[in-house]
Amino acid sequence: MFRLAQAQEARTMAEMSRELIETGLGWRYTPPRMAALIADPETVTLVAGNAAGIQGFAVMQFSDEHAHLALLCVATAQQRRGIARRLTEWLVASAQVAGIASIALEVRADNVAALAFYHRLGFTETRLIPGYYSGQIAARRMVRSLRRDAAVP
Repeated sequence: MFRLAQAQEARTMAEMSRELIETGLGWRYTPPRMAALIADPETVTLVAGNAAGIQGFAVMQFSDEHAHLALLCVATAQQRRGIARRLTEWLVASAQVAGIASIALEVRADNVAALAFYHRLGFTETRLIPGYYSGQIAARRMVRSLRRDAAVP
């Protein structure tokens, strides 16, 4: 089940980000920052969960023409069950309805599984960004065009 995140879930989401995404880096997506993203009207913070808690979440920021998938996280015990794919597909469909031209994201260059995942969902690599993560780890910028006239951001 997907739904919009609620303010009281910011801490849980931030801790998931620290453990599963920001491993070995400084903690950027702290509870206050996550709460601000949840409250931001230009951002969709989508949660996959049930009565047992949050299984995964995605955060996508929208502008007039482009969107940025800032975070995509699935609890370790829930991985490889299609949650990340369905979260991403929900956000892509929402972006298409909103007339968004493209969705961009950055992924750790050392995360081979995530790179393959995004490739399967139609994202293409556009460039390598050395030191993107805390000056320590390179990122790969990936983009998925949603319209034929989409310019890469």
